[in-house]
Amino acid sequence: MSEAANIMVDAARQENVTRILDCAERLFRHYGYGKTNVADIARELGMSPANIYRFFASKVEIHQAVCGRMLGASYKMAYEIMHLPISAEERLRRYIHAQYKMTLEVMLDEQKVHEMVIVALERDWGVIDKHVNSIHDLFAEVIREGVETGEFRQQDPEAASRCFGAATVILCHPQMVAQCLAKTNRAMPDELIDYAIRALK
Repeated sequence: MSEAANIMVDAARQENVTRILDCAERLFRHYGYGKTNVADIARELGMSPANIYRFFASKVEIHQAVCGRMLGASYKMAYEIMHLPISAEERLRRYIHAQYKMTLEVMLDEQKVHEMVIVALERDWGVIDKHVNSIHDLFAEVIREGVETGEFRQQDPEAASRCFGAATVILCHPQMVAQCLAKTNRAMPDELIDYAIRALK
């Protein structure tokens, strides 16, 4: 097969994968992850279940890919904020606020999406660990710049990034955010962010 033909085959495959994931995400959001199966996705697309299985081995694999796309959107937001031409402190502050807002609006307000995310967290998928590592890498990059400019004290940026992530995870982790919303004895977002940033100085 020629290179041009291979490119066309790959493009067609990617188009089918995208169609399947778009449909699966739409059904997961509308009916919930637990109430949606591969046959539902196939029927919605006018395909046979066997055709879906040509691209994904199982519903779990589809779910992983859908969650991977959601995490990709989260990382894109983080990357853009972390590369703004503003101080290191302000970049960290803006990111945590933005991620907290995204968690509230996307993962909690849409209950079916929340169910989908919770299933992924409970399965402890590698895609989530990879995302967390990528966010920590961005933290380390910003903290390193903050150290170089004198905003932050001398410290190991990698260790500091992990600690900063742990200190603010309550504002980013869907289950923790959901559990703390109704509590009156928890630190407010600004208080927690201020505390975590002061630890870097």
